[in-house]
This record gives sequence, structure tokens and C-alpha cells, in this order.
Amino acid sequence: MKKLLLEETTNFLISKGFKNPEIGIVLGTGLSQLINEIDVEREIPYSDIPHFPKSTVEFHSGKLIFGTLSEKKVIVMSGRFHLYEGYNQWEVTYGIRTMYLLGISNLLISNAALHCCSAELSSINTTLMSSICC
Repeated sequence: MKKLLLEETTNFLISKGFKNPEIGIVLGTGLSQLINEIDVEREIPYSDIPHFPKSTVEFHSGKLIFGTLSEKKVIVMSGRFHLYEGYNQWEVTYGIRTMYLLGISNLLISNAALHCCSAELSSINTTLMSSICC
């Protein structure tokens, strides 16, 4: 069932021109101005994307953007989802799973964090890579 939902989301985005992105970017608090550097080709509110969660955090705009940044095709999540919003782990990672199925080979995630030691980063990386597949 979950795979079917992702497939429907991905097919919808492809039909809207979200094709062959190289890099996925998840913008969090503080980096929303990066959008001004992108040559935007397509922009869709999360609310218009089938099965996509809705961003409820005040400063997260809640839209998916496709365009070119430094000669690379990028897909950008402007706003992300959090467990504290009531979403489960599957829903929190839905956008990343979607970008993966659209073809990204690199993922950049920004956030407003204070400190993280290298052991924690290694654990986060291992967890993300093991859960990215459908």
C-alpha cells in the first residue's frame, strides 16, 4: 500500500514536469532564501500533491520546487515534517522517499541545530540510508 502511494505521488510530479532531478534539498528554518538562487521551473504546494503531508510549522512554506541551481537540476522541499507535528516516521520521510524515486543521487538537509557529535552523525547517516528504500 505504501509503495502504491509513493508511486502515485511520483507519477503526479513527473506529469507536472519534475523530471530527472540530480539533487534533493530539504530546507529548514533559516535557509528559505536559497530559493531566490534557483531558476524555478515548477512549484507546487504540498496540499496539491497526492498523499504528501502538509507542513504545519510557521516558517515552513510547504511547497515543492523544481529548477536549476548552479547548473544542476534540483528538487527542493521548502518546509519539512516533524514527529512533534503528529506525523509518524513514514510520513516524516515521505518527501525524501519521493525525491529518491524521482531520481536524486544527492540529498542536502538543512536545519537549525545547536550541536551534534560525530558518533551521532554516523548513527543518523546509517539510519537514514537503511530506511530510505521503500
